[in-house]
Formats: sequence, C-alpha cells, structure tokens
Amino acid sequence: MIRSLRGRHGPLMFHQSGGCCDGSAPMCFPAGEFRTGASDVLLASLAVDGVPEPVEFWISKSQWQLWKHTRLTVDVVPGRGSGFSLEAPDGLRFLIRSHLTPTPTLTGRRGNDESLDQP
Repeated sequence: MIRSLRGRHGPLMFHQSGGCCDGSAPMCFPAGEFRTGASDVLLASLAVDGVPEPVEFWISKSQWQLWKHTRLTVDVVPGRGSGFSLEAPDGLRFLIRSHLTPTPTLTGRRGNDESLDQP
C-alpha cells in the first residue's frame, strides 16, 4: 500500500493523533502536507522497500505519553477510514496494533511489512 501511495502521491508521512473516531487511526499524507510542530514527536523515519526516501511517522506528544510503553505496528486492513488519509479511496485503512513493552525507546524497524516498532 505504501509503495502504491508513493507512486501516486510522491513522498509520504504519517501522523498519529489521539483524537476520537478516525483521529485515533494513523493518517497518511503527502510529506509536509500535515504541519507538525512542538506538540508532535517524530517516532521514526521508516525504510520501506521500493520507496526511495524514508517515510516519517509522527505522533502527538499527548498520545506518545499514553502509548510510550507500547510497541506500535502500522497495519492496513479492508475498510473505509478517514477521507483525509491517502488510502481512503482504495477501500483500505491504516490501523495501529500495539503491544506493551517494558521501557520506551524511539527506534524504527525496517522491513517489507511496513511496520514501526515503537514504545
């Protein structure tokens, strides 16, 4: 999905907020389209096979405080997500899967599954 979106939209980024409804799902945008600032944390720059540049994954500081002891994995599943996220017209949506970890760290993971290991 990320390779396909990259081919259609150019470089990409993710942002994970702590909002309600679709705001609790990771949103994919063309890189730089979503303005990040002092209230956001860059978790990782993801290396995705077939994508020439890293895909930055941002999270709001308030959400990071709640999730800093979890390992986050970006997944894509059938369904309709937010109209603002790039995958929405494809009938798919990004989703975060989480698992508790003992200590928070900010590290990315490289792999074909387009995962992000984050506390």
